[in-house]
Amino acid sequence: MSTPPSSPGSSAPSPFYSPSNELEACVATYQQSGDLGRLLDDLKALAKRTAPELLKTASQPYREMPEVVIPLFERIVADLPNDAQSMVVLANAYWLTGRGPDVVSQLATRAKQVDPANRGAWHLWALAEGDLRRRVDRWLAVTKEFPGDQLARAALADNATSLANDESDPVALKLAISTYEGLLAESTQTAQRLALEHTLETLRRWRW
Repeated sequence: MSTPPSSPGSSAPSPFYSPSNELEACVATYQQSGDLGRLLDDLKALAKRTAPELLKTASQPYREMPEVVIPLFERIVADLPNDAQSMVVLANAYWLTGRGPDVVSQLATRAKQVDPANRGAWHLWALAEGDLRRRVDRWLAVTKEFPGDQLARAALADNATSLANDESDPVALKLAISTYEGLLAESTQTAQRLALEHTLETLRRWRW
């Protein structure tokens, strides 16, 4: 990939240079060739010479492409170590590509410490926990931090149900039922209510 054009007699990038255009060209070449190695090399070079804020803006259309996000946001996070949201974006891309729970959990934990109000960081922190019982504890912590977060409460209920089933744990079963009951009380969608009622009916019949 060529370097940004410069004004005559100057080594500074031209004011007409757009990292968004260069990134678009990189992605288009990748989509045509399928050459992941070239894409990563091009994006690392682009990230090295582009300001982090410009990279974040340029990357917006490609947030669903982890192969684009990772090389850009690795540089952004290195340059902006206190940018919690960039850590969350990178951690999510790692998760989607199967990088493993440890690296995701580490990034999410850092993001939580930098910005305790970043809900995405809390979600990834809980999601990345490999041990089921500890994952239930993490989702419970998320729901206490964000009581109105229905997605977190649904994840808590689902994981508590799995724990109750796997270990015949009556405390986990009680937690699952109470959480589903809370979701049912708030639900206004017929299909969702029917699904929750069916789940609760099943769980209430569980005996060990």
